[in-house]
Amino acid sequence: MSFRLFDAPLREPSQFVGFAGNTIDRQSENRTDDSVDKTLSDPTTRLLLMNGGRLYLKLSDGGFDPWYRVAESQPFEPSFDQGVLLGFSEQGPVLAVLAGIDAERLPETVKAIDYRSVYMQGLIDEAAAGAMAQGAALLAWHASHRFCSKCGSESQMRAGGYKRHCPNCGTEHFPRTDPVAIMLTATREKCLLGRGRHFAPGMYSALAGFIEPGETIEAAVRRETLEEAGIRLGRVVYHASQPWPFPYSLMIGCFGEPLNEDIQADLTELEDCRWFLRDEVRLMLDRTHPDTLVTPPKGAIAHHLIRAWIDSE
Repeated sequence: MSFRLFDAPLREPSQFVGFAGNTIDRQSENRTDDSVDKTLSDPTTRLLLMNGGRLYLKLSDGGFDPWYRVAESQPFEPSFDQGVLLGFSEQGPVLAVLAGIDAERLPETVKAIDYRSVYMQGLIDEAAAGAMAQGAALLAWHASHRFCSKCGSESQMRAGGYKRHCPNCGTEHFPRTDPVAIMLTATREKCLLGRGRHFAPGMYSALAGFIEPGETIEAAVRRETLEEAGIRLGRVVYHASQPWPFPYSLMIGCFGEPLNEDIQADLTELEDCRWFLRDEVRLMLDRTHPDTLVTPPKGAIAHHLIRAWIDSE
């Protein structure tokens, strides 16, 4: 009988990962060079203010509010000329804007919190977190691609922040997304988890690695698993994806079917790598493992891969 894990899913798992709740209508076909200027004059426009990998959150009724009106944002010295039009929500246009004042000069009513902590602590709703991921990735790309890679001249932001144009040689540059394969190697009884040296204490996760040029997703999954764990894979199936704004990656989650069991871990990449039986993984998910071993938090796609495997039987 076929292992259910490799059958077609009945729902779209990508809807349930962190940063996937973005409800903005991007309207990519309508972006023009004056899109940002037009939206700045719209009284319904809302801004996300960012600086140094942090989101500026207003304290509001015991929680946090990430949204600013254009006039309300002025004390934070926003760089409107470098703003990015994320698209349109039911409330109006949405922009991501670099704030000019750093965290040390913020009023007590505003906190600058790094993106990862905002996501991990659930400080804003899923729609805002998705918009934050979109804006953070675009602002990071603009910050690292100010100069034309062809002639070295400083380029200019165009198309509402979705293009950079070199006035010297005419080359156009577009935002990049780095594809990353993240894979859970599994049988009915056990799955393969690794531990990176930078992980939180006791945490084990699915293996992952960047997809290289000229490589399919499946080939990358097989290559990375072999390189990091010495495990050869047969079938590889896609499960879900997750935008990951650190700085502009797309995590592509897959399951891999092992052809051998003897692990030969690359200990320059990993601190540890081993097989875990299903019952032990359940304890790790529930945070009740006797050795305080855990899996990644619920928003991470690795958590969803592991949970889908647990629920597959």
